[in-house]
Amino acid sequence: MKTIRYDFPILNQKINGQQMIYLDSAATSQKPQVMMDVLVNYYQNNNSNVHRGIYELSQRATEQYEQVRDKVQMFIHAKKRTEILFTRGTTESLNWLASTYGVDQLKPGDEILLSYMEHHSNIVPWQQLAQRVGASLKYIALNNDGTLNLTDAKQKMTNKTKIVALTHVSNVLGVVNPIKLLAQMAHEHGAIMIVDGAQSVPHMAVDVQDMAVDFLVFSGHKMLGPTGIGVLYGKSELLEKMTPAQYGGEMIERVNLQEATFQPIPWRFEAGTPNIAGAIGLGAAIDYLTHIGMADVTKHEHELVGYALSQLNKMPGITIYGPQNSEHHTGVIAFNMAGVHAHDLATALDQLGIEVRAGHHCAQPLMNYLGVAATVRVSFYLYNTREEIDRLIDALKKIKEYFNREFAQFR
Repeated sequence: MKTIRYDFPILNQKINGQQMIYLDSAATSQKPQVMMDVLVNYYQNNNSNVHRGIYELSQRATEQYEQVRDKVQMFIHAKKRTEILFTRGTTESLNWLASTYGVDQLKPGDEILLSYMEHHSNIVPWQQLAQRVGASLKYIALNNDGTLNLTDAKQKMTNKTKIVALTHVSNVLGVVNPIKLLAQMAHEHGAIMIVDGAQSVPHMAVDVQDMAVDFLVFSGHKMLGPTGIGVLYGKSELLEKMTPAQYGGEMIERVNLQEATFQPIPWRFEAGTPNIAGAIGLGAAIDYLTHIGMADVTKHEHELVGYALSQLNKMPGITIYGPQNSEHHTGVIAFNMAGVHAHDLATALDQLGIEVRAGHHCAQPLMNYLGVAATVRVSFYLYNTREEIDRLIDALKKIKEYFNREFAQFR
């Protein structure tokens, strides 16, 4: 994995005079040169609109664009290529589901089941839907170690439950949820299973058919791809029932002055000129990850997070949120240092060239549940190393000593 670092030019720079260590891949991953080269090649050699032109340039662009649909299908093991919809990302995908499928299918008294570990993108659209149609929201509680309380999930799933929308992996706790089991429970009550895969698809092998999920959403920029491109996977029988989220060019079959008919799935959902370059870049990212092998990506991250947890647990004054071992954990660790605000700690780490995230991580209900205002979050990916973790631990020790000295003056 160490040789992979050479594929990411941005990692070679210095921050505040120190060799940069990037530990915020849960927010957005860095990009390999090969992906950036594919973007440049599209704009330099094939730039044109897709599906509409009969000339050579347009045909090439269309072929490249549609090939990515096939790549995504294979990457997540969808049954059909037409089950792959391109969106701007996870957030837009979830909003589409709430404003189309949700509005059409839910009625007053129906229930939507979420969990306390959800990202705002998997809470707010459902809040808006519930208010709009008169449905109600329920939340699955967590165990003391931050894992999902399956007993509570079983109790809260009833025949009134119509949508279960859960994250596959928590962007704060690093917890991997048993989606296959939860999907089975949802289906036993006649509910559909919607999965936020933003933190899972980039880091592990995902099989939508094996998990039996109804919808899965994820973002390209978290998996080595460009920003502004994402995927909404849906079972074809459910997509057929959905009304388009947007109307305009590209998705139209026939139009007269009073009415219109629409293209078949998936194109009826892709109104206007799509993010052609973004999709092609996502295809290059999928090629890169496939070449490495998702099993190796997962293994590497598992080793890193296991090592980081063992080192952090040795430090007095460090509180880790979520599982304390790496058994059911991805490369995300949220923690706080006693006596130091998360923002101050992140600022101090930045001065030492270490880039981490601090705040509520778009998960304020989870922060309230944990009883904290903010945490520091480190997140690893395939280009991180043990040596970088050692530097992180050394930096945390230095920062702790500094704050202890500063506070000692006021005692």
